[in-house]
Amino acid sequence: MHRDSRDSGADRHLTAPVRITRPTGRAAPLLYDSPHSGRHYPADFVTKATHSELRLAEDAYVDELLSDAPDCGVYLLEANYSRCYIDVNREATDIDPGLLSERWPADLAPTDKSARGLGLIRRWVIPGVEVNARSLSVDEVLARIEKVYRPYRDALAALVEEIRSTHGFVWHINWHSMKAFGNAMTPDGPGAARPDFVVSDRHGRSAGQAFRSLVVDRLRRLGYVVALNDPYVGGSIIERTGNPARDIHSVQIEINRRLYLDELLVEKNEGFVELKANLTSFTRELAQLTRAEK
Repeated sequence: MHRDSRDSGADRHLTAPVRITRPTGRAAPLLYDSPHSGRHYPADFVTKATHSELRLAEDAYVDELLSDAPDCGVYLLEANYSRCYIDVNREATDIDPGLLSERWPADLAPTDKSARGLGLIRRWVIPGVEVNARSLSVDEVLARIEKVYRPYRDALAALVEEIRSTHGFVWHINWHSMKAFGNAMTPDGPGAARPDFVVSDRHGRSAGQAFRSLVVDRLRRLGYVVALNDPYVGGSIIERTGNPARDIHSVQIEINRRLYLDELLVEKNEGFVELKANLTSFTRELAQLTRAEK
């Protein structure tokens, strides 16, 4: 059994579930969140995987790619805990009962995410590498939900309502990174090559067409290959957050890791600086456009 509660760099002593950075200067009705870039592994996390293996599951350095966003007038919400501890981009009932040591006291609703080892409680880091060294009790999972999951979701909901009440509408982007090629745990399957970006809006349910098209267009203008809702249609966060009827528009963006990351070593590659600069330019333009929408 391997216990690894280490985390990296500035997160070493950080136990707060979320990090909120408000805009500097004039705020725009634009909200970014990064739910899978957290690197905190608490002491009650008992895993079979090494620290290096666990990092393969992170949306590594997405938080750093977005770090200029507040200077552009954007609200930024980031998860501090690793998705291997609990995944804040799943429904709270999306639990594989096979990971539990006892019966859950209410109904569960595991989805295809849990079937592929990617539910609220993750089974696999990557195919063949297990996360958990033992089964988890109901109390342990409930504690993770209360300590990490609900604070993230509550913070996101509060920011959305704050922005909407101030500006009348919200443009929200939920940021992720994806492997350069699919594997047995992904919807497109082993070996499937990915574009530079995937923009998702739950097939039009979480955002109006105008906002979705604007995001896709601006990324393509930067020279990137962009797919829409394929192979990802968007997760629980944009499904819960997006409400075009209330002028809350929410899309998910997946960044191909080959653009900025050595996936095996989980280290930034030579493309990181250029990608960050392009995303800052993209963000600045979106913020300006939101102000024009008022």
